[in-house]
Amino acid sequence: MSALFSPFKLKDVTLRNRIAVPPMCQYSAVDGVTNDWHWAHYPALARGGAGLVIVEATAVAPEGRITPYCTGLWNDAQAEGMARIAASIKAAGAVPGIQIAHAGRKASANRPWEGDDHLPERDPRAWQPIAPSAIAFGANLPRVPRSMTLDDIARVRQAFVDAARRARACGFEWLELHYAHGYLAQSFFSTHSNDRTDAYGGSLENRGRFLVETLAAVGDVWPEHLPLTARFGVIEYDGRDEETLRESIELTRALRAEGLDLLNVSVGFSIPGAKIPWGPAFLAPIAEQVRRDAHVPVASSWGVDIPRVAERVVAAQQMDLAMIGRAHLADPHYPYRAAQHLKLEKPSWVLPAQYAYWLERYQPDPAARDCGD
Repeated sequence: MSALFSPFKLKDVTLRNRIAVPPMCQYSAVDGVTNDWHWAHYPALARGGAGLVIVEATAVAPEGRITPYCTGLWNDAQAEGMARIAASIKAAGAVPGIQIAHAGRKASANRPWEGDDHLPERDPRAWQPIAPSAIAFGANLPRVPRSMTLDDIARVRQAFVDAARRARACGFEWLELHYAHGYLAQSFFSTHSNDRTDAYGGSLENRGRFLVETLAAVGDVWPEHLPLTARFGVIEYDGRDEETLRESIELTRALRAEGLDLLNVSVGFSIPGAKIPWGPAFLAPIAEQVRRDAHVPVASSWGVDIPRVAERVVAAQQMDLAMIGRAHLADPHYPYRAAQHLKLEKPSWVLPAQYAYWLERYQPDPAARDCGD
């Protein structure tokens, strides 16, 4: 029995397997509104056989977008397109999820393939980023953000609540709050980006306050029977890893007490010079520690796309879900290929019949592949 292809139940939601498609920004929206690209992209991923498909980081407010081309969920026009996506994912057999986010000081940037840097202030598409403190990320993102007032904090927290309410109305059944990757929530937690002296800075309790308050407020409007999750950078690889991980686990416990159902374990990305030990499943031991010490189900990504690695980390209970990102872009039918690689008896079950029948019935002659089978 494959661990990777076993069902996973969380609250009233059951995934058909432990393979999840994490949020991957497409940078293709107009005014936060989805279009033909998204409407084709997401159902294709769901048809490929994953148990969960999470829609890309979707901004809760205009200034919370990473780029001018990010999706949003701050108005009803955006919700209309998102409802179409949620329905298409569900119709393809996967659970529809969405990540709601605020980019903080990393906002107002070019798309990755157009520079991945801050837009010039004079660019008509640019806007003023906001953050816990007026500290720039640096490197390719040098713009100094405006330090948030208490009114700003309350407004953004409410924006998360409003986006969560819209997400449920759209038909999403899995909600992820983006608390990672140097964006707004991570910036509150990280001492690299937060030098506040009020109730939102200084101690661990204060630096975690925005994250805990926001999750609790979202939990008040998100249905109790559906998973409420977060993606959080629990480690920075900045030389203070033991302390950061200890604090992250303590914060995770606080989030758990307010209704967190699963943590998607990631890296903080709060500074440009982090020494990240890239490699297969390098976060698996970290995820396992969070799972054990915070008593919460976990998912993670980064180097788990090799099928035997994904199978191993799930079987060893280091992760409850394997988040497979770029491998799904390379092959939307990744679960089918993974099932073949793991030598499952009937890998075709992860494909729609319209594909499975032909792929299983007519196996190409390897000698003929160069002739355009």
